[in-house]
Amino acid sequence: MTHKTNLFSSISAWLQKFLLTGAVALKSVRNFSPFRFSTEPSDTLAVRGAPTLLNCSAHSESPAKIEWKKDGSFLSLASDDRRQVLAEGSLLISSVVHSKHNKPDEGVYQCVATIDNLGTIISRTARVNVAGIPRYLSQPEAASVQVGDSHMLNCEVNPDLVSFIRWEQNKEPVELDQRVFTLPSGALVISNATEADAGLYRCVIDNAGPTKTSEEAEIQILPGEERTLEFLLEPQHVYKAIGESVLLPCVVTGYPTEMHHQGRFEVLGGGSLRIFNLTEEDAGVYSCVADNTNGSIEAQTELTLKASPQFLKKPANIYAHEATDIIFECEVTGSPAPTIKWVKNGDAVIPSDYFKIIKEQNLQVLGLVKSDEGFYQCLAENDAGNVQAGAQCHVSLMHTPSSGAGPTPSAPRDVVASLVSTRFIKLTWRLPAEPHGDDVTYSVYYSLEDNNRERIVNTSRPGEMQVTIQNLMPDTKYSFRVVAHNRNGPGESSVPLTVATQPEVQVPGPAPNLQAVVTSPSTVSLSWDMPLTGEIQNYKIYYMEKGMDSEQDLDVNTLSYTMTGLKKFTEYSFRVVAYNKHGPGVSTEDISVRTYSDVPSAPPQNMTVEVLNSKSIMVRWQPPPADAQNGEITGYKIRYRKGTRKSEAFFLYFSGLQRGTEYMLRVSAITVNGTGPATDWTTAETFESDLDETTVPDVPSSLHVRPLVNSIVVSWTPPENQDIVVRGYTIGYGIGSPHAQTIKVDYKQRYYTIENLNPSSHYVITLKAFNNVGEGIPVYESAITRPQSDPIDPDVDLYELFHAPYTPVPDPLPMLPPVGVQASVLSHDTIKVTWADNSLPKNQKITDARYYTVRWKTNIPANTKFKVANTTTLTHTVTGLKPNTLYEFSVMVTKGRRTSTWSMTAHGTTFETIPSSAPKDVTVVSKEGQPRTIIVNWQPPSEANGKITGYIIYYSTDVNAEVHDWVIEPVVGNRLTHQIQDLTLDTTYYFKIQARNSKGMGPMSDAVQFRTPKGKPNCHVSGKTDMSGTGDNHILVIVIIVSVGAFTIILVVVGAFLCTRRTTTQQKKKRAACKSANGSHKYKGNSKDLKPPDLWIHHERLELKPIDKSPEPNPVMTDTPIPRTSQDITPVDGSMDPMLQRRNSYRAVISAHPIHSLDNHHHHYHLGSLASPTRSYLHHQSSTRSIATPISHLDRAESTESVRNTPSADMHPPSGQPSCTTDLSETDISYHSSAAEEEPAFSTPTAHVRPTHPLKSFAVPAIPAHPMYDSAALPSTPLLSQTGPHSVKTASIGTLGRTRTPMPVIVPSAPDVSESSRLHEDAGSVSTLVPIMFWITFSLYIMTLTT
Repeated sequence: MTHKTNLFSSISAWLQKFLLTGAVALKSVRNFSPFRFSTEPSDTLAVRGAPTLLNCSAHSESPAKIEWKKDGSFLSLASDDRRQVLAEGSLLISSVVHSKHNKPDEGVYQCVATIDNLGTIISRTARVNVAGIPRYLSQPEAASVQVGDSHMLNCEVNPDLVSFIRWEQNKEPVELDQRVFTLPSGALVISNATEADAGLYRCVIDNAGPTKTSEEAEIQILPGEERTLEFLLEPQHVYKAIGESVLLPCVVTGYPTEMHHQGRFEVLGGGSLRIFNLTEEDAGVYSCVADNTNGSIEAQTELTLKASPQFLKKPANIYAHEATDIIFECEVTGSPAPTIKWVKNGDAVIPSDYFKIIKEQNLQVLGLVKSDEGFYQCLAENDAGNVQAGAQCHVSLMHTPSSGAGPTPSAPRDVVASLVSTRFIKLTWRLPAEPHGDDVTYSVYYSLEDNNRERIVNTSRPGEMQVTIQNLMPDTKYSFRVVAHNRNGPGESSVPLTVATQPEVQVPGPAPNLQAVVTSPSTVSLSWDMPLTGEIQNYKIYYMEKGMDSEQDLDVNTLSYTMTGLKKFTEYSFRVVAYNKHGPGVSTEDISVRTYSDVPSAPPQNMTVEVLNSKSIMVRWQPPPADAQNGEITGYKIRYRKGTRKSEAFFLYFSGLQRGTEYMLRVSAITVNGTGPATDWTTAETFESDLDETTVPDVPSSLHVRPLVNSIVVSWTPPENQDIVVRGYTIGYGIGSPHAQTIKVDYKQRYYTIENLNPSSHYVITLKAFNNVGEGIPVYESAITRPQSDPIDPDVDLYELFHAPYTPVPDPLPMLPPVGVQASVLSHDTIKVTWADNSLPKNQKITDARYYTVRWKTNIPANTKFKVANTTTLTHTVTGLKPNTLYEFSVMVTKGRRTSTWSMTAHGTTFETIPSSAPKDVTVVSKEGQPRTIIVNWQPPSEANGKITGYIIYYSTDVNAEVHDWVIEPVVGNRLTHQIQDLTLDTTYYFKIQARNSKGMGPMSDAVQFRTPKGKPNCHVSGKTDMSGTGDNHILVIVIIVSVGAFTIILVVVGAFLCTRRTTTQQKKKRAACKSANGSHKYKGNSKDLKPPDLWIHHERLELKPIDKSPEPNPVMTDTPIPRTSQDITPVDGSMDPMLQRRNSYRAVISAHPIHSLDNHHHHYHLGSLASPTRSYLHHQSSTRSIATPISHLDRAESTESVRNTPSADMHPPSGQPSCTTDLSETDISYHSSAAEEEPAFSTPTAHVRPTHPLKSFAVPAIPAHPMYDSAALPSTPLLSQTGPHSVKTASIGTLGRTRTPMPVIVPSAPDVSESSRLHEDAGSVSTLVPIMFWITFSLYIMTLTT
C-alpha cells in the first residue's frame, strides 16, 4: 500500500511539473498575427484627363499603414492635390496627366502595408498605361467587292487605342456577327458579301477623350464570278494567356468555306478561327487551308499560350529557436517559367552565406537570430503577370532551465577537431565532469569567426560524443562550442574552439558559353570562353553518340575546335573540361546537336522481284541500314528498263508491261538531300501469257543426280503442263530421308550442286515445283557419294558435265603476299589494318572472288595464339583489343586454291584508357613506436590500361560518408607505400585507394578497416602538469629552486656532522670492510688522502653543447598539395635511427664530479634534457655496453639492498610494468665510467650506487608518477605547437620543451655490525637527526608536487 501511495505521489508530481512546464512553454510561444492583402492593384489603361483608381486593402487585427510605391520609390502624397490614398488604402488619381514629354502617372505601382512592431508586406505590382492622343496610321480605302466574296477594311491606330475602335456604315453602327467582324488589329472583315453591305464606312475612336473619326470609304457590290484564291490576310504568330479568347485571322478572297461553330471553336467568315477560354492543349501550329475548283492555298500560324504565375505551394508560418535553420517553401508554375524573388518586411533578400535560395524557389535562413523575425514574401513574375504570398517567422530564445529544475551538465571536456577537410570538420569531445544524468545529448554551435550568427547541429543519439559539420567553406575560420543537455535542460558551454578549414585546390570552373554549331553532315564546330579561375593549360572535349554508353575525348589548346568524321544525321552530346596544374576542373553542361542529313550511303536491302502475270511485276525491298540512311527516308526511286530504254517511277507495282519481255529493275532511297546509291540491277521477265495460278504445279518432268565425293549435282526439267505458274523449285535431301535439308531455287534454274556432303553416303533427294498456291507433287531420286580416295576433281567433273572436255592445266604459282601493311590505332580497343595488293590493277579494285585473311596477336603473355579474320576488302578493323597493348598484324590473300605467304608484320599500340580495376592487396599497418602514424601498402591494379601516374588515398572515420567528405592523400605513381600521420588514437579509420593514368581515374578499392592503437600510460616528469600559462610555471620553478636549496643545506649539515664524529681508525675499518666485500680492488695512498665523496654539483661546469643535426629528410613520401589538418606539424621520419631522431636542438649537460673515493674510481652522473619545438621523448643513453633503462621504475634486481624510507617509492609503478615513453618531454641520462687502467666488467647501471661507497647507498630517485594516473592508462596526444588564433586544441597532458631537475635524496643506511661502540654512538646521534631531516625533505617534496 505504501509503495502504491509513493508511486501515485510521483506520478502526480510529474504531471504537475509537466502541466506547469507546458503552460510556461505555451505562454512563451507567440501567436501568429493575420496580416495579408484582401485586395491588390491590377493593370489599368487610363485615359488622359480622366480619373483612375488602383485598389488596395489589407486584412489585420490592428490597423495597418498603407503607402504606395511607383517604379520602386515611395510616393510623397502629403502635398499632392491629384493623388490621394483613400481610407481603405486605394490610390486615387483624380486627373491623369499625360503628354509627349511629361508622363508622371504612367508606370508600375505597388501597395505597401506596415504594422509597427510586427512587419511589412508588399502587394503585387500593377502597370498603369495612359492612352495616347488618337491618330490614324492608315485610313479605310474604297473598294469594289463581288457578291459572295470577302473584303477587309483597315483602320490602323495607336496600339493602346484598339479597344476604343468601332465601325460605322452610313454613319450608323455596324452590327457584328460571324459574317461581319473586327480583327484584333481593329480591321473590319466583310465575308460572303451581299448588296446590303454597300455603303460608306468609317472608323471611330470613342471613349478615349474627344471622339475622332477616320475618312469615309465607299464599298460597292458587284455581281459575283469565280476567282482565284488569294490571301487578303495570312495568320500571324499569336501570344495569349490561358483563359482568354483568341482570334486567328485568315481572310481569303473567293468563295469561302462554310462557317460553323463547335464548342469552344468558331470559324468566322473568310476563314478566321476564334477559340474561347483557351487551355494548355490549344497551343500549337494551326493551318488555314482554302480550296475551290481552281486550286487550294494554305497558310500556317502558331499559337503560344502564356500563363500567369500560380502558387502550387505557398510559404507557411514558422516558429523556430535561435541558431536553428529554417526553409520557406514556395512552388510556382506559369508559362513562361516565372522568376522568383524573396523580400523580408518589404526589402529584397540578398543571397549570402546565411540567406540562400535553394531549388531555385525556396528560401533557406541559416542560424536564426532575433532580428530575423518578420514577414517573408515570395514574389513570382513572368510576362503574363505577377503574384505574391507571404509567411511570418517567430524566433524564440534558447531555453534556459529554471533554478528549481535540477542540476544541468557541466561543460563538455577536451573538444578537438579530429578531422579537418576543405568543406567539413569532425568534432569529438569527452563526457562532462558532472553530467548529472545518463542520457546526455549534445548540441554543437558554430559560426564564422567574429560573427554572432550561430548555427546548431545536434547529436543523433544520447551518449554520442562526435559530430561532423558539413557544407563549410574552404580556407575559412569557424568557431565551435559544445553544450550538453540532460532532462533538466542545457548545461554549460565549452570554451569556443577556432578551426580553419583547409584551402581548396583551385581547379578551373566550367567553360562558359559553350556552343555547338553543325556545319555539315559530318562536322560540328565547338566554341567556348575561358573560365574565370586559374591558368588554363588545355581543354578536353568529351563527346558521345546518342544511345551509346561510352564517351570519347580529345585534347585541344584553343577556345574552339571543329569535330570532323562524325556520323551523318546523328545526335551527339558535347561537354568541355578545362585543365590547370591542379588537374581537371568542373565540366560544362552537356549540349546536344544533330548533324545534318545527307543522301543515303547504302542502297535498300533485300530487294526482290516477282512476276505476277504477263504485264505486271511486284518489287519488294527493305530500307537501307539505319547507320547508312543519313536522314529520314522520304521516298524511294525505282528505275527499270527494257533493253536500252530507261524509265523512273515511285511506285511498287508495275503494270502495263509487255508480254514475254525481260526487264531490269533497281531501287534507291531518297532523303531531303537527294537520292542515294541504287541496288544492283535485278532481272525479271514477264510471262508470254497469263498462266494459271489457282492450283499447284505438276510434278517436274525429270530429275537427274550425279554424285561426287562431297557433293551431288542435281538437274531437272520443268513440268510438262506449262499452263500453270511455277515460282521456283524446292530441293530436299538427307541421308536416308529427303527432309533433313531444304533449298529453294528460282524457276529459271535447271541444275544445282548440293555441297558439304559426306563421302560414301546414301542420300535421298526430292524435287518439287511451287507457286503462290503451294508446292506440287515431288519427284524422288537417290545417290551414293563417291569415296574419299576417288581421284576425280569435282570441279573438273562438274565442268565436263556441262561443257566440252578439256585438258587440265597444272596448279598456278602461289599468289603474291599483300604489301604496305599499316596498323592505324583508332581507340583503346580498335586498330584499323590496311594494305595493298600488287596482283590487282593500279586502281586496286577487286573484281574476282579473292579474300584476305588478317591475323594478329600480342607478345604478352609469350604463348598468346594468333586470332584471324577474313575480309573481301583491302582494310579490316580489329576490335576488342586490350588498352595500351602492342599488337602485330600480318595479312595473306586467297583466291580459289591459290594462297600467298603472310605479309610483313605491322605493329600498333592501342591507346590508353582509364584503369578498369582498383589497386589490389591494400594493407594498413601501424608504424612501430608511432601509434599515431600508419603505413598504407598496395599493389598496382591488374588492369591499369596505361602507365599509372599517381594514386589517391581516401580515408575517413565513416565508411558510409560521401566521397567528397573523405580526406585525400595524393601519391606519385612510382610509389606503392605511403605514411599517414597524426591520426586519432583508438579510432577506426577506413581507407580506399584509386589509381589514375593520363586518361583519368579508375575505380576505388574496397574499404580497408584499421583501428589505431590505444595510447600508452602518460609518464609525468613533474607532480602535476599545468598548461594554463607561463605564470604557474614560474611559481613552480621558484618552489623547486627553494626546495633544492633547502635540501642541499640539510645535506651539507648532515655530511659535516658525520665527518666530524668519525675517527680515522673507524674510517679505516670501514674501508677494510668495503675492501673485503669487493675483493677485486687494491687501494693506494695514505690515510690522509682519504676524503668522503663530494656530492656537490659544480654548476660552473654547466654548458650547452650543440649536437650535430643533419637535415631531416622529408617525412612524407610524396608531396601532398592538400594538408590534412590546420595544425602545422613537423613529423619525424620513421626511417631514421631512434637515437638520431632524438638528437635535435641543444643538450644541456650537468656533470657532477665526486672526489676520488678509496677505490680510485670516478663516478660520473650526467643528466641532460632535450627540448624539441614539435615533440620530445624520454629515453636513456649509456656508454658502449649500456642498456637503456627506464627512469620510471627502480631496477631492484641489480641492487643488494633496496631503497628505504624514500617518499616517492610507493608512487612508482611496479617494475613488472612496461616502460613508459611519453611524447611530452625527453630526458637523457648518461652513465660514463672513467676508471683507471683496470676496469671491472660493466653491468647495467641502476638508480643505486653499490655499497662500496662510504655512504653505502647513494640513490637517484625516480620521478614519481602522478597519483591520478595509477589506474588504466589514458591515450596520450602530443601537445602540438599552436601558432595563430585558429590553432586546434588537442587533448594533451605534459610540458613542452622544459625538463624539471630531479631532486636528489640521501637515504641513510644502517651501520655494519662490526663497528665499534663509538660508531654506535655516532649512529645514535645521527638516528635522532635523520628522521627530522627526512620529514623536512618529504614535506618540501610534497609541497612541490602540490604546487
